[in-house]
Amino acid sequence: MEYFLQQLINGLTLGAIYGLIAIGYTMVYGIIGMINFAHGEIYMLGAFISLIAFIAITTIGGGSVAVALMVALLATMLFTALWGWAVERVAYRPLRGAPRLAPLISAIGVSIVLQNFSQVSQGARVKPLPPVIRGGLTLVEGDGFSVHLSYLQIAIVVITVLLMAGFTWVITRTALGRAQRACEQDMKMASLLGIDVNRVVSATFVIGAMLASVAGMMVTLYYGVIDFYIGFLAGIKAFTAAVLGGIGSLPGAMLGGLLIGLIEAFWSGYFSIEYKDVATFSILVLVLLFRPTGLLGRPEVEKI
Repeated sequence: MEYFLQQLINGLTLGAIYGLIAIGYTMVYGIIGMINFAHGEIYMLGAFISLIAFIAITTIGGGSVAVALMVALLATMLFTALWGWAVERVAYRPLRGAPRLAPLISAIGVSIVLQNFSQVSQGARVKPLPPVIRGGLTLVEGDGFSVHLSYLQIAIVVITVLLMAGFTWVITRTALGRAQRACEQDMKMASLLGIDVNRVVSATFVIGAMLASVAGMMVTLYYGVIDFYIGFLAGIKAFTAAVLGGIGSLPGAMLGGLLIGLIEAFWSGYFSIEYKDVATFSILVLVLLFRPTGLLGRPEVEKI
């Protein structure tokens, strides 16, 4: 029972990170109906920017770790938001009226460019970060095994919940959220009613990039090592989480992320860790066979 509880904690922590990345996929798809395949690299850039910012702040400022982390987080969100805006402006806006295959190829090209840019600028070797947030709570002890909940895991879950609450408020209570929902329903009609569609789409990319940057910083602190290739696999898994929960559904993206994290944690704990990705994608196939729209997705209604 103790081992099960520990894997549950690990899975929820990992799932929260996947969920934040998956929201970016589902937001973009919900509005423009396309998958941003460069989103995984945006998350990777967020990890690198957070590492560079934290090291620079602690080297120059010499202040407390909490202040350094807060300033590094703000810097990471700012610079990653600029990358998200640039991806939309360069790879998507010029091709918005083109066939769907054109923006898809463009996004994959941007993904490769960003990946190689990070490799050239930061090097191919992994970048380590010593543990920053130490300590935790021992929840249960028994049979020679103790269930440990670290302060970093608590911080990851709390930050994820706060971001989801704040983002839900933006979608449901603000003018930007109403404009996003209008563009999701009918972009052409929203434009005729005076909504600046280009601005809404850019804001969507920026918000998704900011959430991915938070996930990138969390991964940097959680695992203590990053490289230029982390965006590919994390992006594929986050996209899988968005599809599993229902592409276009924000609660579905978070639910899918949590499920992917739990599947990986429990499979790694009780079976062979080499096949955890196989288990994840097998569950996705089974869900889509019986529910093609995902767990919380809705069938797409064709407008006539």
